[in-house]
Amino acid sequence: MSFDVHQLDQVVLVGAAVTLAAVLAVRLTARAGLPSLLLYLLMGVALGESGIGIRFDDAEVAHALGFGALVLILAEGGLTTSWREVRPSMRLGLSLATVGIAVSTAVMAVAGHYVLGLSWQLSILLGAVCSPTDAAAVFSVLRVVPLPRRLIGVLESESGLNDAPTVVLVTLVAGGSLAEESPWAMGGLVVYELVVGVLLGLAIGFGGAWVMRRAALPSSGLYPIAVLTLTLLAYGAGAAIHASGFAAVYVAALVLGNSELPHRGATRSFSEGIAWLAQIGLFVMLGLLLSPGRITPETIGLALLAGLVLTFLARPLSVAISALVDPRALSPRQLVFVSYAGLRGAVPIVLMTIPLSEGVSGSARLFDLVFVMVVVYTLITGPTLPLVARVLRVARRSEPRDLDLEAAPLERIAADLLQVTISPVSRLHGVEIGELRLPTGATIALVIRDGQTLAPEQRSVLKRGDDLLVVTPRAVREQTERRLREVSRHGRLAQWLGPEERRRRAAERPR
Repeated sequence: MSFDVHQLDQVVLVGAAVTLAAVLAVRLTARAGLPSLLLYLLMGVALGESGIGIRFDDAEVAHALGFGALVLILAEGGLTTSWREVRPSMRLGLSLATVGIAVSTAVMAVAGHYVLGLSWQLSILLGAVCSPTDAAAVFSVLRVVPLPRRLIGVLESESGLNDAPTVVLVTLVAGGSLAEESPWAMGGLVVYELVVGVLLGLAIGFGGAWVMRRAALPSSGLYPIAVLTLTLLAYGAGAAIHASGFAAVYVAALVLGNSELPHRGATRSFSEGIAWLAQIGLFVMLGLLLSPGRITPETIGLALLAGLVLTFLARPLSVAISALVDPRALSPRQLVFVSYAGLRGAVPIVLMTIPLSEGVSGSARLFDLVFVMVVVYTLITGPTLPLVARVLRVARRSEPRDLDLEAAPLERIAADLLQVTISPVSRLHGVEIGELRLPTGATIALVIRDGQTLAPEQRSVLKRGDDLLVVTPRAVREQTERRLREVSRHGRLAQWLGPEERRRRAAERPR
């Protein structure tokens, strides 16, 4: 018993140290334009048998823990996604998550068999695990790249939805169903799991929102736990009826995150913290699985070749074909950027634990290949995304960073308290409070400038760096946010400028 307690103490010590180092490393990786996952993976390798000496090679445990972490990451993605912003892009995002996955998998499978010399089973597995984009990797890099909301919506919806069909495909292929079932039967099973998973997610999301609006919990801290538990319920229910739990959890989280629930701000912050913790644990664990001694020059060469095929053939072709469902959604330049920004992160490595746990012949070698490919091409692609965005002229200085809004509920008066930060590029600078012309009932309650609180008046002039506390009735909250964003982008004349004039002025503004 004493040995177990001592061992637990060591685990707590090492775990706390690694987690703290990982949290502090986020700022470093963000400045370099790199996903944090790379550093976390390297931490895992350093802790492993080739470093400190921690031995971890249980693929089944890695599979279970990896899926658990992905569920939490997807839940956070849904809870923090604005449906209003992703709705115009959802059709293209869904196409990329289904048609795009199929095209990319097929191209990579052919290349894996005829170019890399892999068996058909390993080739299809290679295509399936490498085709989905990873939300954690994509958005940790895109935080430093200002993009139009429609473009962000496409990338976000794709990364949230493409795990579901891929997990089904990898499970079927790793289990040997490829030789037993016809392509039509496999396709039908994928469609069934996706459709039922989405319907289940909608049911639990709307049902859970109805319950949460009427539940009078004794502590505000219980609401975030209850909402996150509802998303986990969606995953568990989907798995129980052999539907896609990943589709269910993302859809349920998307519905809950966009419902008028108490303490939404606290819920989003809580889910974001849980997702960061899940990412750290997931990537460190996957790093532990890698044995650097197995990495040979041949493995590195095959990984580089597979990455070239994926980046410059499979991904562009899948994006081009997927875009046919909605040709007007994005411009050709934006589609090129979507193709280049398809970062792979934990998802391909986690998916590789499925064939590892099934004991598929050659899966250990394929795991090493996928690991090397993810690390190398993330190192290459991540830091160059801002440059590619500027070259393709898809970056917009004023789009995503002009105004930061956070909301807290004021339940007794059915209102929300918005916290607004005026960024350096916002055209709210120099505007008088009276010129905002907010909807009836909405008012600026407080201005915080240089750490000092100011009581606002109609003639008070806003400045860059100000924090505003805006009280708005819930019925006009959307109008209030829209009005603040319009003035932030177009200045005090936003109310009188038509759409064409706004576009003309935006095009003339230096970038």
